Amino acid sequence: MDLKEIQNLIKFVAKSGASEVKLEMDDVKITIKTGSDSETTIVQQVPVQAQMPQAVAPAPAASAQVQDAAPAVVADENSKYITIKSPIIGTFYRKPSPDKPLFVEVGQTIAEGDVLCIIEAMKLFNEIESEVSGKIVKILVDDASPVEFDQPLFLVDPS
Repeated sequence: MDLKEIQNLIKFVAKSGASEVKLEMDDVKITIKTGSDSETTIVQQVPVQAQMPQAVAPAPAASAQVQDAAPAVVADENSKYITIKSPIIGTFYRKPSPDKPLFVEVGQTIAEGDVLCIIEAMKLFNEIESEVSGKIVKILVDDASPVEFDQPLFLVDPS
């Protein structure tokens, strides 16, 4: 199970409203817990020994099967869009400073080389420039949120 599948599973569990899901496969054991007060997600990826019995509850297995179908639908809807991803780990900011306007908004047309956001990493503020031209369809990250390497930030309609 790769990182993208785990991220999709976390998103699915968060949207479903389930408080805890456990999934055991041949070589991986994953537990996802979400709290009602705040969205706390804990993922543990532990190698499972071959001698241990494989007891998987029916609900997580059903969730895993539904999870496989859900990304296909999302992929079809978003396949016409280009995803701009984070090139580094850091904190995502939508504007250069608190008193300045946002770099981009949904519906705004952008050109190649336009600054889309800033990602702060180790007190260095890195301007993230667009590599494509088009229209911003969706901003996938909240302002002042931590982002991972290769995490989707924006969806752009190139047409």
